[in-house]
Amino acid sequence: MIFEELTVTGAFLVKPERRADERGHFARVWCQQEFGARGLVNRIEQINTGFSPKAGTLRGMHYQLPPHAEVKIAQCTRGAVFDVVVDLRQGSPSYGQWAGVRLSPTEGSMLYVPEGCAHGYLTLEDDTELVYMTSATYAPGSARGARHDDAAFAIDWPAAVRVISSADRNWPDHRPTDAVSLTETPQ
Repeated sequence: MIFEELTVTGAFLVKPERRADERGHFARVWCQQEFGARGLVNRIEQINTGFSPKAGTLRGMHYQLPPHAEVKIAQCTRGAVFDVVVDLRQGSPSYGQWAGVRLSPTEGSMLYVPEGCAHGYLTLEDDTELVYMTSATYAPGSARGARHDDAAFAIDWPAAVRVISSADRNWPDHRPTDAVSLTETPQ
């Protein structure tokens, strides 16, 4: 696997190294040892899938607070997405910055989203599916979100948002006091 660090500290585009022959190709998309050797979280607690029938569907920007903070590793298995990570970590050198990548089954790349970062994606094609692994089980009481159009981040989405849940549309504006501390457990 090839790990390309993005502008958000600790976020990576992970590219599979494909071995091809007359049968097609084979590639490893998960290796606990390779992730661990780079100092990345290499524990998987849950695997999720999201399907969106319409292009322009936005899901996000989601994250969980400690002690349920989670790493996400997202891969598009059908269609295409613009996948985004926003750094919300208190004291991070890339705090408030975002990075976005296009994911599709053609290249098979994955987005590694570190703990304390929000994650979301916009579908670029109809009938799009995303699979993502998380390092922690979903904990509703720790679930939080940031608005996809928050001026504090100024995410440059490549297409119009046509479908979005009311919850995702109504997250409050982000304030510096909302920064995620990974060393403290919320009360």
